[in-house]
Amino acid sequence: MRANARLWPRSGLAAMAMIASAGPAAAETLKEAMAAAYANNPSLAAARAGQQATSEQYVQQLNRIKPTLGAQAQLDQETTSPGKFDDFSRLVTVGVRLTQPVYRGGQIQAGIAGSRHRVDAGREQLRATENQTIFDTVTAYMDVLRLQSEVELTANQVKVLERQLQASKDRFEVGDLTRTDVAQSEARLALARSQNIAAEGNLANARAAYERVVGHPAQNLEPPPPLPLLPANRDEAIEQALSGSPFLIAAKKQQDAARYDVRAAKGGRLPSVDATFQVGYTNFRGLVGAGGGVRTGGIDYTQNIGATITVPLFQGGQQGSRIREAQALESQAGFSALNTERTTVENARTAWENLMSARATIESAKVAVDANTLALEGTRAENEVGSRTILDVLDAEQELLNARVTLVRAERDAYVAAYGLLATVGRAEADDLDLPVELYRPDDYTRSARRHWFDWAPGFDAQTLTPPVTTTPAPATGQ
Repeated sequence: MRANARLWPRSGLAAMAMIASAGPAAAETLKEAMAAAYANNPSLAAARAGQQATSEQYVQQLNRIKPTLGAQAQLDQETTSPGKFDDFSRLVTVGVRLTQPVYRGGQIQAGIAGSRHRVDAGREQLRATENQTIFDTVTAYMDVLRLQSEVELTANQVKVLERQLQASKDRFEVGDLTRTDVAQSEARLALARSQNIAAEGNLANARAAYERVVGHPAQNLEPPPPLPLLPANRDEAIEQALSGSPFLIAAKKQQDAARYDVRAAKGGRLPSVDATFQVGYTNFRGLVGAGGGVRTGGIDYTQNIGATITVPLFQGGQQGSRIREAQALESQAGFSALNTERTTVENARTAWENLMSARATIESAKVAVDANTLALEGTRAENEVGSRTILDVLDAEQELLNARVTLVRAERDAYVAAYGLLATVGRAEADDLDLPVELYRPDDYTRSARRHWFDWAPGFDAQTLTPPVTTTPAPATGQ
């Protein structure tokens, strides 16, 4: 996929991330974090397991058209008293019966078609979970970078204000400033320290969220790469969302499945036909007749071919209720699909506007940073000649800090909003982003399950899902 022409700025988040990543440990890229989440995220693994179960339901419907084979053996021994076998009469029967469904009122065909659509819907739900996992990874990654930057900025502000406080005290000693000026410097330093403490706490929370999503602690994160190609405008974003949103496609597939459920329910009122073939073996030995009778015995072999026609005449209104239930669920699925379509359009518009808003905020924040930098330099110079107070200098420093923090947050918001837009249109996936992972293909499992039709066959390996061993990670070092 082609990259967006707009490169990530070498200021704000990127600059702070480069500073934070300067250490002995190997740096981690955003793609590597995405790949780790793709392989280890439990929510995504649970969705894959759920899709495997949905595939098995489809296989079960397919197997309803196949014959069933069963065997039966019976021993009937007559006794004269408990525990005493006198061999007066013994009957041994063994039989094998093959039953083939011939006609079930269209229920089997409708069930197969409905379950096939549910497999397709489940695959789209799995896509939605993958998009959400990638988006969560980007959010966690950018939150760590943003808060690392805020910790750096607030820590630097503390150092600046500490020097400012010392200078105020020195000037107070010589009578150049008042006690009020010193108190203002102390108050502003205390505020900066509290902001730094809050930023460190938020960073610890962001690291915990990162570990939950990705599966390992966040250490030495590299600056984010250029963004993938995004929709050119809002209308294109809406068009791509309507054609590619996994939630919308899944809702439409569920609607199709519900339509076949109605057909299956109506088939319950129709006759059904089963063909049977049976072979049997009978061995009898014993006495027949009164007064002791005559000892006799014999062996008999039988084979039968037959057909059973079942015509439902009265089912107590249950089948009619099932049909009405299926029709109501079909209507529910239709309205849900319509609601999902409207929600998809709304989400696409919102994601686009969030991206545009964040980009505009970046441009404004850059102007604010430049202007506040110049204002701070001028305020300090004017303070030295006595035309500005210490409070003016402190205010200018605080405004510059606020502008820098705003820029860092806007850069994070723009990057996250871009991936939010990709997730909305269904393009925040491992295949689209060219992640270095082995792609999980749910259709491979479905094909393997269809081939394993013998009940006692061993399991098969179609990208088996094995939960990773949970270990206690080493505490993260550095920021």
